[in-house]
Formats: sequence, C-alpha cells, structure tokens
Amino acid sequence: MHLIVGTKTLPEVALRPIPGGYEAEAKGEALRRLIDASFGGATIEVTGAGLPLAGLDVTDIRMAGATTTVTLMHAGARALH
Repeated sequence: MHLIVGTKTLPEVALRPIPGGYEAEAKGEALRRLIDASFGGATIEVTGAGLPLAGLDVTDIRMAGATTTVTLMHAGARALH
C-alpha cells in the first residue's frame, strides 16, 4: 500500500489498516505534507492491495517521542479509541 498526498506518492510512510481507515507513521517531509493537506485541501488517498482509490481525512495526530501517528479515515467514518 502507498499513501498519495496531492500528486506525490509517499512510499516511506508505514500504513496500518484500522476500521474505517488507516493509521500512518510519518516523519519529516511526509508528515509535513499530511499536515498541509489536512488544512490546505489536497487529496489524501491510499493505493495498492487491490483497493480502489478513496479519499481520506486526517482525524487525529498523536506524537510520542520520535513517532508521529496520523489517523486517516474514509469520509464519514469515525475512529474509536
């Protein structure tokens, strides 16, 4: 699976499927692109694993030490913590 933000593919971002979306561990340029997309309106999508492209929204950003986890949910989905 690959994360696509706007027109840029970010293969270095680790993705983990969760109900309704994905959790992404991002850092550096990839994290900046995700944050910018969440405020600037660029599209966020995941491709691969035989899944059709679907728009995602940033619903949560958690920072712990050197790790930043970004929750990406399909439109209308809700995260349960």
